[in-house]
Amino acid sequence: MIFVLGGTSDSLIISDWLTETKQAFILSVATDYGEILANQHAENVFCGRLSKEAMLERWHAEKVHLVIDATHPFATIVSETAMDACKEAAIPYIRFERTSEQTDNTYLVNDINEACTVAAKLGQRIFLTTGSKNLPEFVEGLKQQHIIARILPVSDVIRSAEELGLVADQIIGMKGPFTTESNRTQLEMTGADVLITKESGKQGGFQEKLTAAAELNIPVIVIRRKKLNYPIEINHLNELPEILTQMEVY
Repeated sequence: MIFVLGGTSDSLIISDWLTETKQAFILSVATDYGEILANQHAENVFCGRLSKEAMLERWHAEKVHLVIDATHPFATIVSETAMDACKEAAIPYIRFERTSEQTDNTYLVNDINEACTVAAKLGQRIFLTTGSKNLPEFVEGLKQQHIIARILPVSDVIRSAEELGLVADQIIGMKGPFTTESNRTQLEMTGADVLITKESGKQGGFQEKLTAAAELNIPVIVIRRKKLNYPIEINHLNELPEILTQMEVY
C-alpha cells in the first residue's frame, strides 16, 4: 500500500496516475474541502491531521510500504514529521517538490514579517495570494496598508477573514487555477500596488502571478519556502515510474 500525503493539485495528479497503473494507495488530506476533491481522484481517502505516532499506527495497520509526500511546499512540519516516521518505520519516502521561477521584479524574503516590512515600503494596497492560514499575521503586520486577500470561496474561510476585520472590498473568494489574464484583471480591478505570494511552484500558479505583475509593473514579494533535506526528491511526474521500479514497487 502506498500512502500519499496530499492537499495539492500535484497529489491529485499523482493519485490519477496511481489509479491508472493499478497501484493500491491511500490519499491523505487534512481538511474537509481537501477530502471533497480527493474523493474525485481516489477510492481510499483519509481526512485528518496526523502526528508521528498516528502516522506509524495507521501505516502499520494499512501495511504501507511507501510514502509519497505531495503536500504544499510550505507544509514543512508535515514533511518533517513524515520523514521522521518513515525513518523509524524503515519505509521509503519520496518527496514531490514543485519547481519555481522568478522574474526581475521580485523581492525574495524569508518569512511573513519580512514580507510585511518590505510591502509597507513599496505601496499601500497589498494583494495577498498566500491563502487564509497566515492571514492573521498579515493583518497584524500590515495595519497601515489596505489588504486585498484572495482566498477560497468557502464559508468558514470567508468568515474567518471577516472576523479579522476585512470587509467586502478586501476579500476575493475564488478558487484557482488562475491564468495570467485573470491575475492581471484582478490586480487592475483592485488597484494593487504590491503582490505578495509564496514560492509555490508551477502547479501553484506562481509563474502566472509573476507574469501578470510584471506586465503591470507591480512589484512581487516572494516568501521563500524552507528547504528540507529530502532523502529522495522528484520534480516531475515522469520521474515517478523509474523511482518505483528501482524500489521494486511495480
